[in-house]
Amino acid sequence: MNDSTSRIAFIGGGNMASAIIGGLIQQGLAPANVAVVEPFAEARARLKQQFGVDAQEHAGPALASAGLVVWAVKPQTFKEAAAQARAHVRQALHLSVAAGIRSDSIAAWLGTERIVRSMPNTPALVGKGMTALYARAGVVAADKERVEQVIATTGEHLWVEQESHLDAVTALSGSGPAYVFYFLEAMTQAGTEMGLGAEQARRLAVATFAGASELARASAEPLQVLRERVTSKGGTTYAALTSLEGDGVQQSFVKALHAACKRAAELGDEFGR
Repeated sequence: MNDSTSRIAFIGGGNMASAIIGGLIQQGLAPANVAVVEPFAEARARLKQQFGVDAQEHAGPALASAGLVVWAVKPQTFKEAAAQARAHVRQALHLSVAAGIRSDSIAAWLGTERIVRSMPNTPALVGKGMTALYARAGVVAADKERVEQVIATTGEHLWVEQESHLDAVTALSGSGPAYVFYFLEAMTQAGTEMGLGAEQARRLAVATFAGASELARASAEPLQVLRERVTSKGGTTYAALTSLEGDGVQQSFVKALHAACKRAAELGDEFGR
């Protein structure tokens, strides 16, 4: 990327913005080519210390030189932030990582159709993220490539053709890390109850999740087949899975993801007006 096209502005300087900024700087983007608008002084100081990036409290003319603006704000503050920045970013490509806010709302607030909406997740902080992307009709192939270059610094990505699918993505991968941590907590608790040390149980649980996920990634076989290979009739895994089935865990878990999807749609209704 050359300087005329690589300048990027971030509206919001929290965890997701930091993950992207860190990845870009690792790949050679100069801190001087990163502009950040962040209202909290503590966060601005952290960005300066961690990345050498100067962050401003309010949106201003300095944003006008950015070819790409990344919206990393909370859903409830997006509209206000857009009103402050709109006059300075009309010529830019826009990438939203805000949960729930639909691109129709963003287009109306910013007065542009060059909008890509995304749903990342927190493993982006360690370069292992999964981000789904949706482009409005005003986004051209070069814009998509630009977005892919940025998102690639945080992990994997995939494009969806229907914006409504981002609600399902939110439920599955956006919120998904919390589900994994939830099961890791339960496995760690069980391990300590069975006599293992807390650190031993945590290490065993985390390594098992990581290893099983990598095995699923590397294998072309259905997940059911992989599960059945670990499950001998009358064995230990069979006992555990029979207990889970008896308690309706799978059904409850699927129901939980539907609840997350419904809430994602509600966020767009609540904060997208």
